[in-house]
Amino acid sequence: MQLGSKILLLATLATKHEEVAFLRKCLSDHGVTSEIIDISLDTEGAVLDGQGKMQAMEDAVAHAIGAMDAKMDDTVHGVLGIGGGTGGEIILRALRALPITFPKLLITTLPFDPRIAVADNSIVLVPTLADLSGLNATLREVLENAAAMTAGLATTRRKAGACVQETSVGITALGATEGAIAPLVGHIRSQGQEATVFHANGYGGAAYARFIRRGAFHTLIDLTPHELTRMMLAGAHVPMPDRFSAGADLPRIVLPGALNFIGLGERRLVPPAYLDRPHYSHSGYFTHVKLTQDEMARVATKLIADLNAATGPRHLIVPMGGFSHQDRPGGAIEDPGLRMVFLEHARGSLAPDVGLTVIDAHISAPEVTEAIAGVLGSFASSEKDVTHV
Repeated sequence: MQLGSKILLLATLATKHEEVAFLRKCLSDHGVTSEIIDISLDTEGAVLDGQGKMQAMEDAVAHAIGAMDAKMDDTVHGVLGIGGGTGGEIILRALRALPITFPKLLITTLPFDPRIAVADNSIVLVPTLADLSGLNATLREVLENAAAMTAGLATTRRKAGACVQETSVGITALGATEGAIAPLVGHIRSQGQEATVFHANGYGGAAYARFIRRGAFHTLIDLTPHELTRMMLAGAHVPMPDRFSAGADLPRIVLPGALNFIGLGERRLVPPAYLDRPHYSHSGYFTHVKLTQDEMARVATKLIADLNAATGPRHLIVPMGGFSHQDRPGGAIEDPGLRMVFLEHARGSLAPDVGLTVIDAHISAPEVTEAIAGVLGSFASSEKDVTHV
């Protein structure tokens, strides 16, 4: 282990002084020094009303971000935060301002849903189990574990996490389309490139869009635009307004993967109206409900409109043998008519400069992988021709 590493420690000293002191000692035992940024609310002893507290939290977030910016240099190898409900929320918002993959951890009681905050950020969450209200055996062990994790990150000298635009292809996937992913990634690797796959579950798409904005990819394969059903119809998701518009000038291939169902939660929590439709339990936590033809028309119209609005080379591939793993002969939500609704909308409204390939095969079939590979090859050839000219 390399000693002499330093981290920034975000904490509410006004209420967590004892826990912070113990955590700093644990870090020091691992050879890690910590510089504190106090994010305590400046209330001057007053009990704030709702609006007043929200403003104080906004001020604390701004203070934390400014302090991190001022202190961040090559000697800082991570940021660690510790806070309860209010402090944890302030820290989480501040950590989101850091680079996507920079080491950052939050120790918190987690009295909120953190999925939105961590959807496009590599923030490690450490639940305290017990409340942050004085040290006890449970909390000491949690803090010791968190210090060890932080030390592991802070004392590991990593190569710069640069996004190499010349070699990376961004892809979207789900368990319902995973059969298509392995052969596709294998093909891309065989061409001397790398693929970065994002889980299009209502949260992974936010990371996909942020990485696109960061310049991480030279080509996009939105094989699984399922999140459109969540955003337009029903299902949990994080706000991601540029999910289908980011990187408009990049070459992109789009397929209607998993666009045929709505992703809902545990079956016992699904509204009865949805259970009247064809559906199945994807797992104990997720239920997939088939779209109606009207719903398919809505999402198809939106997807094609966004594809038309892009400016780079683009191509739509429609696998008429099935859009997801349960959309096949004998599958729980098989529906050739639903696929035809999508295809008719594509044929009727796709811009003339957008390529269209229709294949009588399932999305996970080898023929579809071959079609994607063919379009990728045509994109590469076009780029070479332009460069040559």
